[in-house]
Amino acid sequence: MKKSISIWSFYGDWDLKEKMQLAKDAGFEGFEIDVSGDGPINLDTSEVELDQIAETAAEVGITLSGLATGMYWEFNPASAALETQSKAREVLAKQIHVASHLKIDTILVVPGSVGADFIPGGEVVPYEKAWERGTAFIQQAIPLAEELGVNIGIENVWNKFLLSPMEMKVFIDQFNTPHVGSYFDAGNVLATGYPEQWIPILGERIKRVHFKDYRRAVGSVDGFCDLLSGDIDWPAVMAALRTLGYDGWVAAEMIPPVPFYKHAPETLIHNTSRAMDSIFAL
Repeated sequence: MKKSISIWSFYGDWDLKEKMQLAKDAGFEGFEIDVSGDGPINLDTSEVELDQIAETAAEVGITLSGLATGMYWEFNPASAALETQSKAREVLAKQIHVASHLKIDTILVVPGSVGADFIPGGEVVPYEKAWERGTAFIQQAIPLAEELGVNIGIENVWNKFLLSPMEMKVFIDQFNTPHVGSYFDAGNVLATGYPEQWIPILGERIKRVHFKDYRRAVGSVDGFCDLLSGDIDWPAVMAALRTLGYDGWVAAEMIPPVPFYKHAPETLIHNTSRAMDSIFAL
C-alpha cells in the first residue's frame, strides 16, 4: 500500500507547494488534492494552471494520488432544486477533466445527501429520491469517465445515505462498469459500523482508501481524532485490506485537525505519517 495525505489535513499558513513539501518531508509518497470553490483547483482552473500544479508536484517529488471535493455538501446532487443538481454535474465533470489531465485515475464523489446534521438548515431529501437522483447523477457522468479513463469513487460519508456496505455494493453494481467503485473511508464508518466488515463486502470495488480515526463516545464530528487514538480496530482493518489484496493509495484525511493541534500544525503531518507507518506494520 502507498501512503498519501489529503490536502484537507493542512490548516497552517502554507501555499500549495509548501504543503506538498511538508508532506514529502514527513514521508508521504502521495498528495491528494481537491477541487474547491476558491482553492488552487476550482471550476475555472485552466489546463495551463493544472500543468503548473503538476510541475510543482514533480519538482517536490510527490505523486498526485487522488482528487477529492467538498463541493457536494453545497451542491447536493440529490437536491430537489434543478439548479443545484446542474451545479453538482458541473463539479463532477470538472473533477473528471482535472483528474484526466493530471493523470489521476480516481476521483472522490458523493452522489447525494439525505441530510447532514453538521449543516444547519440543510435540505432534507427523501431517501428514495436521493437514490433516484444520485443514480441519475452518476449515470450521466459515466460516458465521460469511461472516455477519459477516470474512476468515479463513491465515498461513504455522513450524509444519511448508503449506510451499509450491502447498500453501497448494490448502488455501485447497478452501473455495471469498472469505472464506478468505492472511495472507502475507514473512519467515517465508525459511527454506525465496522470498517473491517465493509472491506470484504465491497471487495475489488474499492479504488481508494481514506484513513482517519474516530471516538464513538463523542458522537459528533468532534469525535474525529489522531490515527491510533480512536476506536478503529486497525489490525482487523489491515488484515481485511491484505486479504483483499489492496495495494493502492491510502490517504490520511485528518479532519478536523483543530482543536487537536492549535499550535505547530506541521506536527500533525509528521505524527500522521508515523502513525500510518505503524498501522501499515500491523
